[in-house]
Amino acid sequence: MTSSPTDPLLALMRVIESRLPDRGGDPQSSYVARLLHRGPDAFLKKIGEEAAEVVMAAKDAEHGADRNRIVCEVADLWFHCMVALAHFGLSTDDVLAELERRAGTSGLEEKARRSAPPIVPTITDSTP
Repeated sequence: MTSSPTDPLLALMRVIESRLPDRGGDPQSSYVARLLHRGPDAFLKKIGEEAAEVVMAAKDAEHGADRNRIVCEVADLWFHCMVALAHFGLSTDDVLAELERRAGTSGLEEKARRSAPPIVPTITDSTP
């Protein structure tokens, strides 16, 4: 039996969700529970740090460094993003559904759609 590429993500998501404070996550014995206990500032800071490390690993690989470091740093980034998802009651399923929704759509078209200003109805005065 072969596993789907998403199986490890889903399994990890279940572990992260089990560390949520309302599910008994113990900050004394779990790194994830500690991040969640400290609140968004803690895991959002880690996401920023890990994103910067992805950039640095990619820049280094461009100059001959080990490309596997990119994989390791992206894994760290995904992990911390998954902690954020769990905190906000979201999961990898939500992200995968969004990626599936975007499948077949031009990246430029999707970006334009997201950056277009919202249409605000104009209220006109109908009195003479």
